[in-house]
Amino acid sequence: MKRIIVSVLLLLFCTATDAQNKIAPKPLFDDPVYHGAADPVIIYNKAKKKWWMLYTNRRAAIIDSTVQWVHGTRIGIAESKDGRIWKYKDTASINYRPDEGYTHWAPDVIEHNGTYHMYLTYVPGTFKDWNHPRVIVHLTSSDLQNWNYQSTLKLVNEKVIDACVFKVNDSLWRMWYNNEKDGKSIYYADSKDLYNWIDKGKAIAARGEGPKTFYFEGKYFMIIDAWKGMEIFSSTDLLNWKKQPQRILENPGKGKDDQAIGGHCDVVVNDGKAYIFYFTHPGRRKDQPAARGSFDDKRSVIQLAELKYVNGEIICDRDAPVSIKLQRP
Repeated sequence: MKRIIVSVLLLLFCTATDAQNKIAPKPLFDDPVYHGAADPVIIYNKAKKKWWMLYTNRRAAIIDSTVQWVHGTRIGIAESKDGRIWKYKDTASINYRPDEGYTHWAPDVIEHNGTYHMYLTYVPGTFKDWNHPRVIVHLTSSDLQNWNYQSTLKLVNEKVIDACVFKVNDSLWRMWYNNEKDGKSIYYADSKDLYNWIDKGKAIAARGEGPKTFYFEGKYFMIIDAWKGMEIFSSTDLLNWKKQPQRILENPGKGKDDQAIGGHCDVVVNDGKAYIFYFTHPGRRKDQPAARGSFDDKRSVIQLAELKYVNGEIICDRDAPVSIKLQRP
Protein backbone atom coordinates (compact mmCIF):
# COMPACT_ATOMS: atom_id res chain seq x y z
CA MET A 1 0.00 0.00 0.00
CA LYS A 2 2.82 2.40 0.90
CA ARG A 3 4.43 1.73 -2.47
CA ILE A 4 1.17 2.56 -4.25
CA ILE A 5 0.77 5.81 -2.32
CA VAL A 6 4.37 6.82 -3.04
CA SER A 7 3.91 5.97 -6.73
CA VAL A 8 0.72 8.05 -6.95
CA LEU A 9 2.36 11.00 -5.20
CA LEU A 10 5.37 10.76 -7.49
CA LEU A 11 3.10 10.63 -10.54
CA LEU A 12 1.19 13.70 -9.37
CA PHE A 13 4.44 15.56 -8.68
CA CYS A 14 5.85 14.71 -12.10
CA THR A 15 2.58 15.71 -13.80
CA ALA A 16 2.51 19.05 -11.98
CA THR A 17 6.18 19.65 -12.76
CA ASP A 18 5.65 18.81 -16.43
CA ALA A 19 2.68 21.20 -16.61
CA GLN A 20 4.71 23.94 -14.93
CA ASN A 21 7.54 23.42 -17.41
CA LYS A 22 5.13 24.21 -20.27
CA ILE A 23 4.10 27.56 -18.80
CA ALA A 24 5.65 30.60 -20.48
CA PRO A 25 7.82 32.80 -18.21
CA LYS A 26 7.22 36.44 -17.36
CA PRO A 27 8.70 38.37 -18.92
CA LEU A 28 8.79 36.24 -22.04
CA PHE A 29 11.87 37.94 -23.47
CA ASP A 30 14.32 40.68 -22.44
CA ASP A 31 16.79 41.85 -25.08
CA PRO A 32 20.29 41.29 -23.58
CA VAL A 33 21.97 44.11 -25.55
CA TYR A 34 19.88 47.24 -24.90
CA HIS A 35 16.96 45.85 -22.86
CA GLY A 36 14.52 47.64 -25.14
CA ALA A 37 12.62 44.93 -27.05
CA ALA A 38 9.32 46.23 -28.50
CA ASP A 39 6.97 45.88 -31.48
CA PRO A 40 7.44 42.12 -31.97
CA VAL A 41 6.42 40.02 -34.97
CA ILE A 42 6.48 36.23 -34.81
CA ILE A 43 7.08 34.02 -37.86
CA TYR A 44 8.08 30.42 -38.49
CA ASN A 45 11.53 29.97 -40.04
CA LYS A 46 11.03 27.01 -42.37
CA ALA A 47 14.72 26.33 -42.91
CA LYS A 48 15.65 26.46 -39.21
CA LYS A 49 12.41 24.78 -38.12
CA LYS A 50 12.23 27.34 -35.34
CA TRP A 51 9.99 30.30 -34.51
CA TRP A 52 11.64 33.68 -34.94
CA MET A 53 10.73 36.93 -33.25
CA LEU A 54 11.84 40.11 -35.02
CA TYR A 55 11.49 43.26 -32.95
CA THR A 56 12.43 46.91 -32.58
CA ASN A 57 15.61 46.89 -30.52
CA ARG A 58 15.25 50.22 -28.72
CA ARG A 59 18.38 51.48 -26.97
CA ALA A 60 17.09 51.73 -23.41
CA ALA A 61 20.57 51.22 -21.98
CA ILE A 62 22.07 54.45 -23.39
CA ILE A 63 22.08 57.70 -21.42
CA ASP A 64 19.56 60.01 -23.07
CA SER A 65 16.90 62.41 -21.83
CA THR A 66 15.36 63.08 -25.28
CA VAL A 67 13.97 60.49 -27.73
CA GLN A 68 17.27 59.59 -29.40
CA TRP A 69 17.18 56.25 -27.62
CA VAL A 70 14.15 55.12 -29.66
CA HIS A 71 16.01 56.17 -32.83
CA GLY A 72 19.17 54.64 -34.26
CA THR A 73 17.62 51.23 -33.68
CA ARG A 74 18.26 47.94 -35.45
CA ILE A 75 15.86 45.00 -35.74
CA GLY A 76 16.63 42.30 -33.19
CA ILE A 77 16.03 38.57 -33.63
CA ALA A 78 15.15 35.97 -31.00
CA GLU A 79 14.53 32.26 -31.61
CA SER A 80 12.31 29.59 -30.04
CA LYS A 81 11.42 26.00 -30.81
CA ASP A 82 7.90 26.29 -29.42
CA GLY A 83 7.09 29.93 -28.57
CA ARG A 84 7.74 29.47 -24.86
CA ILE A 85 11.48 29.96 -24.31
CA TRP A 86 13.18 32.62 -26.44
CA LYS A 87 16.90 33.19 -26.89
CA TYR A 88 18.57 36.20 -28.44
CA LYS A 89 20.13 35.40 -31.81
CA ASP A 90 21.33 38.50 -33.67
CA THR A 91 20.21 41.64 -35.45
CA ALA A 92 18.74 41.47 -38.94
CA SER A 93 21.05 42.38 -41.81
CA ILE A 94 18.99 44.98 -43.68
CA ASN A 95 20.63 46.49 -46.74
CA TYR A 96 18.58 49.69 -46.67
CA ARG A 97 20.51 52.33 -44.75
CA PRO A 98 21.00 55.34 -47.04
CA ASP A 99 21.32 57.83 -44.17
CA GLU A 100 23.85 58.15 -41.38
CA GLY A 101 22.39 57.13 -38.03
CA TYR A 102 19.40 55.49 -39.74
CA THR A 103 16.49 54.09 -37.72
CA HIS A 104 14.57 50.84 -38.25
CA TRP A 105 11.22 50.40 -36.47
CA ALA A 106 8.28 48.02 -36.22
CA PRO A 107 8.77 45.23 -38.75
CA ASP A 108 5.89 43.19 -40.08
CA VAL A 109 6.91 39.95 -41.80
CA ILE A 110 4.95 37.46 -43.88
CA GLU A 111 5.91 34.50 -46.08
CA HIS A 112 4.57 33.88 -49.59
CA ASN A 113 5.71 31.19 -52.02
CA GLY A 114 9.01 30.66 -50.23
CA THR A 115 9.92 34.35 -49.96
CA TYR A 116 9.75 36.38 -46.76
CA HIS A 117 8.49 39.95 -47.08
CA MET A 118 9.22 42.64 -44.50
CA TYR A 119 7.41 45.98 -44.32
CA LEU A 120 9.59 48.18 -42.16
CA THR A 121 9.31 51.71 -40.83
CA TYR A 122 12.38 53.70 -41.84
CA VAL A 123 13.49 57.03 -40.32
CA PRO A 124 16.40 58.88 -42.03
CA GLY A 125 18.54 59.48 -38.95
CA THR A 126 18.76 59.52 -35.17
CA PHE A 127 16.81 62.48 -33.82
CA LYS A 128 16.03 64.19 -30.53
CA ASP A 129 12.36 64.81 -31.40
CA TRP A 130 9.53 63.40 -33.51
CA ASN A 131 9.53 66.07 -36.25
CA HIS A 132 11.09 64.08 -39.07
CA PRO A 133 9.98 61.93 -42.04
CA ARG A 134 9.01 58.30 -41.61
CA VAL A 135 8.28 55.92 -44.47
CA ILE A 136 7.51 52.24 -44.94
CA VAL A 137 9.94 50.21 -47.02
CA HIS A 138 9.53 46.76 -48.56
CA LEU A 139 12.31 44.18 -48.21
CA THR A 140 12.57 40.50 -49.13
CA SER A 141 14.59 37.58 -47.79
CA SER A 142 15.08 33.86 -48.27
CA ASP A 143 16.26 33.21 -44.70
CA LEU A 144 14.75 35.94 -42.43
CA GLN A 145 18.27 37.09 -41.54
CA ASN A 146 19.46 38.92 -44.66
CA TRP A 147 17.10 41.43 -46.28
CA ASN A 148 17.17 43.08 -49.70
CA TYR A 149 15.52 46.44 -50.38
CA GLN A 150 12.69 46.41 -52.94
CA SER A 151 10.98 49.79 -52.70
CA THR A 152 9.72 52.65 -50.57
CA LEU A 153 5.94 52.47 -50.55
CA LYS A 154 4.01 55.40 -51.98
CA LEU A 155 1.41 55.86 -49.27
CA VAL A 156 -0.67 58.86 -48.20
CA ASN A 157 2.38 60.90 -47.10
CA GLU A 158 5.88 60.57 -45.64
CA LYS A 159 4.85 60.47 -42.01
CA VAL A 160 3.64 56.87 -41.77
CA ILE A 161 4.62 54.00 -39.45
CA ASP A 162 3.70 50.48 -38.27
CA ALA A 163 2.65 48.37 -41.25
CA CYS A 164 0.47 45.28 -40.81
CA VAL A 165 -0.08 43.04 -43.86
CA PHE A 166 -2.86 40.47 -44.12
CA LYS A 167 -3.82 38.10 -46.95
CA VAL A 168 -7.42 38.82 -47.96
CA ASN A 169 -7.60 36.11 -50.64
CA ASP A 170 -5.37 34.42 -53.21
CA SER A 171 -5.03 37.60 -55.25
CA LEU A 172 -5.24 40.41 -52.71
CA TRP A 173 -3.23 41.57 -49.70
CA ARG A 174 -4.18 44.48 -47.48
CA MET A 175 -1.90 46.69 -45.41
CA TRP A 176 -2.94 48.84 -42.46
CA TYR A 177 -0.66 51.54 -41.11
CA ASN A 178 -0.60 54.65 -38.94
CA ASN A 179 -0.96 58.06 -40.62
CA GLU A 180 0.66 60.43 -38.15
CA LYS A 181 -0.48 63.54 -40.02
CA ASP A 182 -4.15 62.63 -39.62
CA GLY A 183 -4.39 62.38 -35.87
CA LYS A 184 -2.51 59.06 -35.89
CA SER A 185 -5.52 57.31 -37.42
CA ILE A 186 -5.35 54.01 -39.28
CA TYR A 187 -5.11 54.01 -43.09
CA TYR A 188 -4.87 51.11 -45.52
CA ALA A 189 -3.52 50.08 -48.93
CA ASP A 190 -4.09 47.11 -51.25
CA SER A 191 -1.77 45.00 -53.39
CA LYS A 192 -2.17 42.10 -55.82
CA ASP A 193 1.49 41.03 -55.67
CA LEU A 194 3.03 42.39 -52.42
CA TYR A 195 5.24 44.74 -54.47
CA ASN A 196 2.86 47.35 -55.88
CA TRP A 197 0.53 49.06 -53.42
CA ILE A 198 -2.43 51.36 -53.95
CA ASP A 199 -3.33 53.62 -51.05
CA LYS A 200 -7.05 53.47 -50.20
CA GLY A 201 -7.34 56.11 -47.50
CA LYS A 202 -8.67 55.95 -43.96
CA ALA A 203 -9.74 52.61 -42.49
CA ILE A 204 -10.43 53.54 -38.86
CA ALA A 205 -10.73 57.05 -37.45
CA ALA A 206 -9.52 55.98 -34.02
CA ARG A 207 -6.27 57.38 -32.64
CA GLY A 208 -3.69 54.65 -32.16
CA GLU A 209 -0.75 52.82 -33.69
CA GLY A 210 0.67 49.34 -34.29
CA PRO A 211 -2.45 47.82 -35.92
CA LYS A 212 -2.52 44.02 -35.96
CA THR A 213 -5.15 42.11 -37.96
CA PHE A 214 -5.95 38.42 -37.46
CA TYR A 215 -8.72 35.88 -38.05
CA PHE A 216 -10.11 34.01 -35.04
CA GLU A 217 -13.35 32.25 -34.20
CA GLY A 218 -14.90 33.02 -37.61
CA LYS A 219 -14.29 36.77 -37.49
CA TYR A 220 -11.61 39.32 -38.35
CA PHE A 221 -10.11 41.38 -35.55
CA MET A 222 -7.76 44.33 -35.38
CA ILE A 223 -5.88 45.32 -32.23
CA ILE A 224 -4.58 48.88 -31.96
CA ASP A 225 -2.19 50.27 -29.36
CA ALA A 226 -4.09 53.21 -27.84
CA TRP A 227 -1.41 54.04 -25.20
CA LYS A 228 -3.98 53.22 -22.50
CA GLY A 229 -4.31 49.56 -23.24
CA MET A 230 -5.26 47.93 -26.53
CA GLU A 231 -8.44 48.71 -28.42
CA ILE A 232 -10.11 45.97 -30.43
CA PHE A 233 -12.15 46.20 -33.60
CA SER A 234 -13.99 43.41 -35.40
CA SER A 235 -15.10 43.00 -39.00
CA THR A 236 -16.73 40.52 -41.34
CA ASP A 237 -15.24 41.99 -44.54
CA LEU A 238 -11.93 43.68 -43.54
CA LEU A 239 -13.39 47.03 -44.59
CA ASN A 240 -16.02 47.96 -42.01
CA TRP A 241 -14.80 47.86 -38.44
CA LYS A 242 -16.74 47.91 -35.16
CA LYS A 243 -15.04 48.84 -31.91
CA GLN A 244 -15.70 46.65 -28.90
CA PRO A 245 -16.43 48.50 -25.64
CA GLN A 246 -13.68 47.02 -23.49
CA ARG A 247 -9.94 47.45 -23.96
CA ILE A 248 -7.44 44.75 -23.05
CA LEU A 249 -4.04 44.99 -21.31
CA GLU A 250 -5.05 48.27 -19.71
CA ASN A 251 -5.05 47.27 -16.06
CA PRO A 252 -1.75 46.23 -14.47
CA GLY A 253 -0.88 42.56 -14.17
CA LYS A 254 0.70 40.75 -11.25
CA GLY A 255 3.49 38.94 -13.08
CA LYS A 256 7.10 40.06 -13.18
CA ASP A 257 7.60 43.23 -15.26
CA ASP A 258 3.90 43.20 -16.25
CA GLN A 259 2.44 46.03 -14.14
CA ALA A 260 2.23 48.61 -16.95
CA ILE A 261 -0.07 48.90 -19.97
CA GLY A 262 0.50 46.54 -22.89
CA GLY A 263 1.82 48.02 -26.13
CA HIS A 264 2.28 47.31 -29.88
CA CYS A 265 1.60 43.60 -30.29
CA ASP A 266 1.59 40.63 -32.61
CA VAL A 267 -1.05 37.91 -32.51
CA VAL A 268 -0.35 34.30 -33.46
CA VAL A 269 -3.34 32.04 -34.08
CA ASN A 270 -2.05 28.49 -33.80
CA ASP A 271 -3.72 25.14 -33.15
CA GLY A 272 -7.05 26.81 -32.38
CA LYS A 273 -5.64 29.28 -29.86
CA ALA A 274 -4.75 32.96 -30.15
CA TYR A 275 -1.63 34.25 -28.41
CA ILE A 276 -0.79 37.92 -28.01
CA PHE A 277 2.87 38.97 -27.83
CA TYR A 278 3.08 42.51 -26.47
CA PHE A 279 5.62 44.77 -24.81
CA THR A 280 5.57 46.65 -21.53
CA HIS A 281 7.68 49.33 -19.87
CA PRO A 282 8.05 47.77 -16.39
CA GLY A 283 9.26 51.06 -14.92
CA ARG A 284 6.11 52.91 -15.96
CA ARG A 285 3.76 51.30 -13.52
CA LYS A 286 1.41 53.88 -12.03
CA ASP A 287 1.99 52.98 -8.39
CA GLN A 288 5.81 53.06 -8.50
CA PRO A 289 6.96 54.95 -11.60
CA ALA A 290 10.68 55.11 -12.36
CA ALA A 291 12.41 58.47 -12.75
CA ARG A 292 11.61 59.92 -16.16
CA GLY A 293 14.43 59.31 -18.63
CA SER A 294 16.12 56.73 -16.43
CA PHE A 295 17.10 53.25 -17.62
CA ASP A 296 14.19 51.76 -15.66
CA ASP A 297 11.81 54.21 -17.33
CA LYS A 298 13.05 53.34 -20.84
CA ARG A 299 13.48 49.58 -20.41
CA SER A 300 10.93 47.35 -22.16
CA VAL A 301 10.29 43.60 -22.36
CA ILE A 302 8.11 41.24 -24.35
CA GLN A 303 5.21 39.54 -22.57
CA LEU A 304 2.77 36.81 -23.59
CA ALA A 305 -0.92 36.19 -22.89
CA GLU A 306 -3.73 34.19 -24.44
CA LEU A 307 -6.76 35.79 -26.07
CA LYS A 308 -10.22 34.31 -25.55
CA TYR A 309 -13.43 34.87 -27.48
CA VAL A 310 -16.33 35.24 -25.03
CA ASN A 311 -19.84 36.54 -25.80
CA GLY A 312 -18.73 38.07 -29.08
CA GLU A 313 -15.71 39.93 -27.69
CA ILE A 314 -11.98 39.36 -27.30
CA ILE A 315 -10.87 39.23 -23.67
CA CYS A 316 -7.44 38.75 -22.14
CA ASP A 317 -6.41 37.75 -18.62
CA ARG A 318 -2.76 38.73 -18.53
CA ASP A 319 -2.29 36.95 -15.19
CA ALA A 320 -3.52 33.56 -16.40
CA PRO A 321 -0.67 31.05 -16.90
CA VAL A 322 -0.01 30.47 -20.60
CA SER A 323 0.79 26.96 -21.73
CA ILE A 324 2.15 27.33 -25.24
CA LYS A 325 3.64 24.93 -27.75
CA LEU A 326 3.40 26.48 -31.20
CA GLN A 327 2.89 23.98 -33.99
CA ARG A 328 4.49 24.28 -37.39
CA PRO A 329 2.05 26.29 -39.52
